[in-house]
Amino acid sequence: MSHLLPSASSTDEGQRNAAVAVLPVGSFEQHGDHLPLATDSMIAVIIAREIADAYNLFLLPPVTIGCSHEHAGMAGTVSISATTLHAIITDIAASLETSGIHRLLIVNGHGGNYVLSNVVQEASVTEPRMALFPGSTDWKNARAAGELITDQHDDMHAGELETSILLHALPDVVRPSYQAADHDVDHRPYLLALGMRAYTTNGAIGRPSLATAEKGKTVLESLVASAAGYIEVLQQPRS
Repeated sequence: MSHLLPSASSTDEGQRNAAVAVLPVGSFEQHGDHLPLATDSMIAVIIAREIADAYNLFLLPPVTIGCSHEHAGMAGTVSISATTLHAIITDIAASLETSGIHRLLIVNGHGGNYVLSNVVQEASVTEPRMALFPGSTDWKNARAAGELITDQHDDMHAGELETSILLHALPDVVRPSYQAADHDVDHRPYLLALGMRAYTTNGAIGRPSLATAEKGKTVLESLVASAAGYIEVLQQPRS
């Protein structure tokens, strides 16, 4: 992947005439020493680009700063409020409607963007106008397909999953220190109140040393296949 922003022209999109747009949403937060601050945004773009290519959808540029308050105080982390993220998504959807695109698939790369669930539910009260991807089942299936050793709980942040995806798609951004960055924390009951600093010394919670490019490739393929159901829902005739 040579770049992370869409390169299509207005003419390209006019000819595509897609009914569904794909919006990557990430974050700008610490990911230990071995991964970039923009990891979640990069991963959201990687997934969104593959989905847009596979299903001929309108790929939007990413929202690159999200709700990363659990990482507050850790170098480089920048957050926006849940209210602001809600407003950004609803404004983008309203703008798309002026171009005749009434359906939006949000590809979320950061687990802390909880408000996206509310945005999608509010937008879809009368008909399915938005969908949020990947869901927990999609991630679980992708982990199984890639034969990852860790699970979603143990591999919470900057671990086997995220490192594998980047080793596959953007290997130059992964530092060799991932091989010695494992940090296991099974019990973290007060994460929302205390933040990541209470549970990790190096910024990671997971086992990045297990990551491989091959795992990342298979995970990505699984996610693209899983997206089909969401797109089918969004392409239902409008009421």
